[in-house]
Amino acid sequence: MSACVPAGTTDSAHTEQAHPPHSPPPGRRRRRFRVAGADLSAAVAVFLIALPLSLGIALATGAPLQAGLVAAAVGGIVAGRLGGSPLQVSGPAAGLTVVTADLIHQYGWRTTCAITVLAGLAQLGLGCLRVARGALAVSPAIVHGMLAGIGVTIAVAQVHIVLGGEPQSSVPDNLRALPAQLARLDPAALTVSVLTLAALVLWPRLPGRAGHLLRRVPTALVAVAGTTAVAAAAGLALPVVDLPSWRSHALAGLPEGPVLGLVAAVLTTTLVCSVQSLLGAVAVDKLASARPGARTVIRSDLDRELLGQGTANIVSGSLGGLPVAGVAVRSTANVHAGAVSRNSTMIHGVLVVAAALLLVPLLELIPLASLATLVMAVGIRMVSLHHIRTVTRHREVLVYVVTALGVISFGVLEGVALGIAVAVGVALHRLTRTRIAHTEDSGVHHVHVRGQLTFLAVPRLSRALHLVPQGADAVVTLDGSFMDHAAYEALQDWQSTHTARGGTVEITGRHSGVRIAEPGSLAPGPASGAESSGTAGDCRCRPWTAWRNHQCDRPAPGPEAEPDATAVSGAAQQPAGPGAPPRRRTPGSRQLVRGLSTFQRRTAPLVRDELARLAREGQRPSQLFLTCADSRVVTSMITSSGPGDLFVVRNVGNLVPPPGAESGDDSVAAAIEYAVDVLAVRSITVCGHSGCGAMQALLGSRPASPAATPLGRWLRHGGPSLERLHDTGTPAPRLAGRAPADDIEQLCLTNVVQQLEHLRAHEPVARALKEGALELHGLYFHVGEAQAYLLTEQEGERVFDRVREVDLAV
Repeated sequence: MSACVPAGTTDSAHTEQAHPPHSPPPGRRRRRFRVAGADLSAAVAVFLIALPLSLGIALATGAPLQAGLVAAAVGGIVAGRLGGSPLQVSGPAAGLTVVTADLIHQYGWRTTCAITVLAGLAQLGLGCLRVARGALAVSPAIVHGMLAGIGVTIAVAQVHIVLGGEPQSSVPDNLRALPAQLARLDPAALTVSVLTLAALVLWPRLPGRAGHLLRRVPTALVAVAGTTAVAAAAGLALPVVDLPSWRSHALAGLPEGPVLGLVAAVLTTTLVCSVQSLLGAVAVDKLASARPGARTVIRSDLDRELLGQGTANIVSGSLGGLPVAGVAVRSTANVHAGAVSRNSTMIHGVLVVAAALLLVPLLELIPLASLATLVMAVGIRMVSLHHIRTVTRHREVLVYVVTALGVISFGVLEGVALGIAVAVGVALHRLTRTRIAHTEDSGVHHVHVRGQLTFLAVPRLSRALHLVPQGADAVVTLDGSFMDHAAYEALQDWQSTHTARGGTVEITGRHSGVRIAEPGSLAPGPASGAESSGTAGDCRCRPWTAWRNHQCDRPAPGPEAEPDATAVSGAAQQPAGPGAPPRRRTPGSRQLVRGLSTFQRRTAPLVRDELARLAREGQRPSQLFLTCADSRVVTSMITSSGPGDLFVVRNVGNLVPPPGAESGDDSVAAAIEYAVDVLAVRSITVCGHSGCGAMQALLGSRPASPAATPLGRWLRHGGPSLERLHDTGTPAPRLAGRAPADDIEQLCLTNVVQQLEHLRAHEPVARALKEGALELHGLYFHVGEAQAYLLTEQEGERVFDRVREVDLAV
């Protein structure tokens, strides 16, 4: 569950409201600008990281050092205000270093600024076309390979500055020039570089309580400031930062150069800026949602983020700044520092402006070797061992290596193009690489298909299927995730022919429920021989698909038929005792036993190991799920959960009697106490649903009527919900995007909110909420739509938001 109801009222200025991706945020009332203390402290932390990194990246590109400060300020203020990812920090990024350095080398600085402006315009166009989500379709192996190649290029180039020399234009040139550079290294520059590197490595590892406090100071700031102080105290003669007067700062000029080259440069800059920013926004969403005690999920609007990044690049390029993109290091620091809104990003940009105007004398003391070491360390970290292990596990290492080598050898655009070509080739190879084997075991013929079944594999599939003799029992195992229409038709035709000639066919797969037949099409009744075929007249549904005919695992016996012998154990068919007549099973009992038999045959073998583990270790659910007893609400289905995931409490109307209520029934309170105090669940969800009979009964009840039945006495706990519904002074909860269909649906929504209030009154819940160890969630499930809605707070109102098919924040 990704959205929770806060334990108390929250200041909406402290929290960015969640809204669906690709849509503008909901309209808000104008209010005074307020800054949370967490945003202010996070802004200072990010500023202290951004200042040396911005100078170092500008140095690595060969641009004026002031250009890094311009990009950092614009990224913080413009992208921070207009972007769709509130907690992402934008500025000059290490991933753009190679691209920008190449542009400066080819076209000069003023034309590079113009290319940045054009790239920003291209990003605005892409944002207006709402194609931001398409950037996520790029293979992660390509993205990680691109960043690794850029990281290697950065690191190799900065080695020359670390040694006191000048970098060359490409990685091969830098490697060839390295022996000569080692022969004439500058001892002073090397000393400063070693000190900087030592600080970068050792500072995050300071032990003890004092080390924990010291580690709050950003490592980059400690490394650069410390080595600057040492160099100044020792009087080392080293090249240092040179920030000329802002009056002489070069702005963008008209682009000059071959048209095709400029177009390629704009495309490359747009690609790298956009992909890095969008992937960074998704990563920030995950970081924010994983923070302990996060009250709302901050979801990025990727199209708006693209528009904000485009605007920032236009402004940065026009003012003579570097290209702007989302920066992982600063964004991570922003989230970990506790930022709660976009104010932290904007304040960090303002602080960069202040530093650029007021701290120039201090900045000009920083040795270039120290900045180069800082950037070299960033480049080395871009070659992530975690990413390498991930792509290796997913068998994408070839794509990763080719992309990285392409970027190192030819450039970013060429390397990405090579990576895409290899990724397409690998995908086609996997799609067409299908292994089909035929074996016989104890008279049963097995046809095992490994890989995807496409029209290219149909001839081999047909040859294997025709090795099965007429009238034989056959099992076809599909060990893949895709089957096209040609393969489906070939398999279905063979299956029909084989069963018509007296054979049996079972089509299964590596995972439970891999079937090729749709249940609805098989429901009217089995054909001749269907009972023995195992598939032609057999539904074999996947879990939670078309469920209406789920009991057709075996054809139902006719009026004169005996109960299905395969569905009833031998012991169960024996008389109850000596002389007792045989027990005849009712349709309901036959349905129950058939379902149990299907579980034993199909599901039990798959879950037996997991259930055995749970039996050994005991249950450790993370959630208490309290919902109605209505048969249409299947908790494991709507939450995609399994054994050991949910501790479930069900009753009529999903009611939570308040503590001390004179009901004579403490079962709900006991379950709450056990879940919170013994099982230590992390969240409690109250789930209502549409068409609730309990809510209908409440609406139809008379206020003064006595409760003469157990049901009536139980429904008295819904009285506060009814009172809340009629209270005109309390805003009624609503559904996002539409009004409640009728009073019953409005009461269903109100009841969820009211039962959450009852939950907070229970002592174990109140204690856990105070300790920050528990979250409360409200959920509404519309049965007719098969749609879940999560309760959120928006502008002081309680709104049930539609849960999307893809929720990046979860």
